[in-house]
Amino acid sequence: MKIGINLLLWTAAAGEEHFAIVKQIKSWGYDGVEFPMFSPDCSPWSAFGTELDSLGLGRTAVSVMPEGTSLISDNAKERSAAIDHLKACIDSCVELGAEILCGPLYAPVGLLVGRAPDDDEKKRCAEGLRIVGEHARGSGVVIAVEPLNRFETYFLTCQADTSELIDAVALDSVGQLYDTFHANIEEKRMGEAIKSAGKRIRHVHISANDRATPGEDHIEWRETFAALKHVGYNGWLTIEAFSAWLPEVAAATCIWRKMAPSEEHVARNGLAFIRESWKA
Repeated sequence: MKIGINLLLWTAAAGEEHFAIVKQIKSWGYDGVEFPMFSPDCSPWSAFGTELDSLGLGRTAVSVMPEGTSLISDNAKERSAAIDHLKACIDSCVELGAEILCGPLYAPVGLLVGRAPDDDEKKRCAEGLRIVGEHARGSGVVIAVEPLNRFETYFLTCQADTSELIDAVALDSVGQLYDTFHANIEEKRMGEAIKSAGKRIRHVHISANDRATPGEDHIEWRETFAALKHVGYNGWLTIEAFSAWLPEVAAATCIWRKMAPSEEHVARNGLAFIRESWKA
């Protein structure tokens, strides 16, 4: 099992000034790093790839859909812009050496329209992801589509609906992401949600219910890890934690108070918790 941590705990746009943090992450015992890729050209991906190669660290990436881009929109220009954005992210993943591109890769976070998704939106999303998935084929990059919770999207909010979408895309290069924070809100039973999604799960975000330190919260961790073992998951367990120290991230996640003593506390204690829990 590979354990990673998302750089969003420290920055929303990694630069060479964050090489020191990457070295710390290695010293703490992590296997890899997840990079925010909100704009495909926002970071020196090749330089980071070289640096992580020298440290022996793996890498993944997470993105979101910028305003004016959406795979589910009835506006052809917005769908085309969304496809261009995701293709550019895949190309940047290749440059970085990232094996996963994950996130809510269908519509901007916070898009709420006061109704359930309709069949046309589901069809448009599957068609768009199929185009992007074909672009990813042969690149070594797997797309992992993330359902959010009902307060952040109306389109995908649970593993069952995400599995239906992944089956409609029907490409090995496109799977789904399981995030414990969102599942804690939306799923009836976290273990059953994992078992139902099964091999479609290609990436996992380990996220506390308060977005701080995994294990210092009330997520059903024993059930979660047991279910992941049951379905034979052997990919990344990546801590996705946020803090009030980054204004742009705090605004997006509505974290207005200090949820942990420090970023290092989250990283060190979260890593130790995952290792012990996975052994149990």
